[in-house]
Amino acid sequence: MFPALETHLKQTIPDPYEDFMYRHLQYYGYFKAQRGSLPNSATHQHVRKNNPQYLLNGSLGEKDDLIPDTLQKEKLLWPISLSSAVHRQIEAINRDSHMLSLPHLRSRQLLYDELDEVNPRLREPQELFSILSTKRPLQAPRWPIECEVIKENIHHIEWAPPQPEYFYQPKGNEKVPEIVGEKKGTVVYQLDSVPTEGSYFTSSRVGGKRGIIKELAVTLQGPEDNTLLFESRFESGNLQKAVRVDTYEYELTLRTDLYTNKHTQWFYFRVQNTRRDATYRFTIVNLLKPKSLYTVGMKPLLYSQLDANTRNIGWRREGNEIKYYKNNTDDGQQPFYCLTWTIQFPYDQDTCFFAHFYPYTYTDLQCYLLSVANNPIQSQFCKLQTLCRSLAGNTVYLLTITNPSQTPQEAAAKKAVVLSARVHPGESNGSWVMKGFLDFILSNSPDAQLLRDIFVFKVLPMLNPDGVIVGNYRCSLAGRDLNRHYKTILKESFPCIWYTRNMIKRLLEEREVLLYCDFHGHSRKNNIFLYGCNNNNRKYWLHERVFPLMLCKNAPDKFSFHSCNFKVQKCKEGTGRVVMWRMGILNSYTMESTFGGSTLGNKRDTHFTIEDLKSLGYHVCDTLLDFCDPDQTKFTQCLAELKELLRQEIHKKFHELGQDVDLEGSWSDISLSDIESSTSGSDSSLSDGLPVHLANIADELTQKKKMFKKKKKKSLQTRKQRNEQYQKKNLMQKLKLTEDTSAGFASTLQKQPTFFKNSENSSFLPMKNENPRLNEPRSSRPAYLISTKNKQKLTNLNRRDKDTPLDPSMATLILPKNKGRMQVLHLIYCIYLYASD
Repeated sequence: MFPALETHLKQTIPDPYEDFMYRHLQYYGYFKAQRGSLPNSATHQHVRKNNPQYLLNGSLGEKDDLIPDTLQKEKLLWPISLSSAVHRQIEAINRDSHMLSLPHLRSRQLLYDELDEVNPRLREPQELFSILSTKRPLQAPRWPIECEVIKENIHHIEWAPPQPEYFYQPKGNEKVPEIVGEKKGTVVYQLDSVPTEGSYFTSSRVGGKRGIIKELAVTLQGPEDNTLLFESRFESGNLQKAVRVDTYEYELTLRTDLYTNKHTQWFYFRVQNTRRDATYRFTIVNLLKPKSLYTVGMKPLLYSQLDANTRNIGWRREGNEIKYYKNNTDDGQQPFYCLTWTIQFPYDQDTCFFAHFYPYTYTDLQCYLLSVANNPIQSQFCKLQTLCRSLAGNTVYLLTITNPSQTPQEAAAKKAVVLSARVHPGESNGSWVMKGFLDFILSNSPDAQLLRDIFVFKVLPMLNPDGVIVGNYRCSLAGRDLNRHYKTILKESFPCIWYTRNMIKRLLEEREVLLYCDFHGHSRKNNIFLYGCNNNNRKYWLHERVFPLMLCKNAPDKFSFHSCNFKVQKCKEGTGRVVMWRMGILNSYTMESTFGGSTLGNKRDTHFTIEDLKSLGYHVCDTLLDFCDPDQTKFTQCLAELKELLRQEIHKKFHELGQDVDLEGSWSDISLSDIESSTSGSDSSLSDGLPVHLANIADELTQKKKMFKKKKKKSLQTRKQRNEQYQKKNLMQKLKLTEDTSAGFASTLQKQPTFFKNSENSSFLPMKNENPRLNEPRSSRPAYLISTKNKQKLTNLNRRDKDTPLDPSMATLILPKNKGRMQVLHLIYCIYLYASD
């Protein structure tokens, strides 16, 4: 195929390019082997090209370009992108294992083309380019090194139930199981060495903890053993311990967010070895929230692997005898709450999953983005970039969606819309709303094309990938709620939100940002609603409420405007919504989607499905078009309706206080914050502050900033100011030299009759002297005592008041011009003349 290359292989003369690369890499320290150990690129091209160990995952931002660890081949080559040919290639790894010992293969700075000839080159800055490649495998998630991760890959199908899934109706006789724990039960599953409060994240790797993965589930004694086998060491999984307290009854303990001792709400685990004809009871014993949607009919989610394989049925709501109650076990710590439910599995020997809500993992996101990158049409107006790396080194993706503009003026006129999700990793409903939005905005719908024509969309589909991967509910690997630290200065500790804020700040310098919305989930309220920020500018009074009201009209059976709140609380100052609002985005919102369902319209008392949440993403797009319609009829109608709703709310508040109020006057001057109630009430609302190891760093950075501000000189605005500063500087230097000269002559003066004495106001006053001329009026004094150039200047001093202090700028007029004692006497005498005037 390449005759020249074959001829080259037969030659003994080293190739000039190989020789150059050898010297180049050796100079920069990337290659330290002997020249003889450097293989010819053509000799080993087949090994590098066909061996999966040398496949590059740099397109996804992995720091290790060439991964010579044979244990990582399964982690690097993600099954969703493997073909049968690649599986055959894996078998060639052992045959070529001798290549792993070559030092140059361990370089992290070289890239190799997937061509017939290898052309090594230095790595490009990856943040400047798109990060998904259609020719290379997906980046496997990076885990903290303390976490054990099983090799199996969990995947669920999407499915919408054909019938509404109604809330559970409590009967009043639900059993409240007594918590017995390990003393009377048998531990059948327990995670080892889970990092909690007091420890902190140090490093990560693909696949988590090194070494052999332990089998945590119990070993079955035979086919008749009906013990359930639990597992949660997979992506987004969360289960700390399972205790068997009866034949079909289990107590479950959730794992807290890593590096914390709280935030137990999200659960997602697997059970195997099920029995169809038995009623099982599961009780989660360490939930932290005193209020929950489980008290008003919410059911857990169940997924049957056999149902998915045979009947194409996915996640569904299941459970009976559901009860949420306080744990009476008092160990002196914070109070816990329990969730108990019963269930009958559909099959024997089935593999089932339980979850708090429909899971959406980091790998699910990567598969979706890969499909967008592979789409030749969508990739033209959707650009994928790396915003930053998370603490664990996982990619935080940024999508820029807009149609190409015809002219630079048209591009500059576009307004921006910023959307984000999963800053709280356990709120997977935010990802499903985001997926619905992306499905629509990337479609060929005329409305979608119009939106892309008039807006630039900046989309951050997963702000906290680390928390999503490890199964946290609220925190990142810093052990803190990211949505309370948007004002942070710690870029290295909170990179995801630091870079998000910085990106939006730059965006605001380029164009107007019409809307910012962060997608969340809510565990205590049904329906979907928004939190916004009251506008203090009377020109835009109530304008921040127009978009939520329009959204309510477009999705009346899902969205509740009455649940919206626009009060800005002090404890929410660090949230994305408030920080972006203070940066100048008027329409800055947090969208809260319930974990439960709807209490409105046709969907009343039913659970939300995946399709319900995805449809809300479409409604966001539809509402954007209404909000920006050149015909402002809808906008004006909504404003009038908002004023009437506010008038009614004010009447209601005063009626509750037993007062009458006349709203015919300036009722719009009433503070909206006084009318609205707090959005707080969650035990997660308050920030925990920074961990000790981060607090010290933050203090140091703050002190450095203060010192820098003190040292920083103010810039001079005019040439006149610069000249004045220069003159004053020279004056101070000359005065210092004069003082040194005067000090040397002080001893001589002390031997003479007293020349000066200090008065009450510390002024110099003349004493009687033998020289009568010193007592004469200034006008009659000889001219030789005054500098010729300064006669007129000193004459003008006669007009000054005697209490006027000496002007430093005038000191230049009386500086001695010659050396010696007479010049010093001249200076002292001139000062005396001015002081005695």
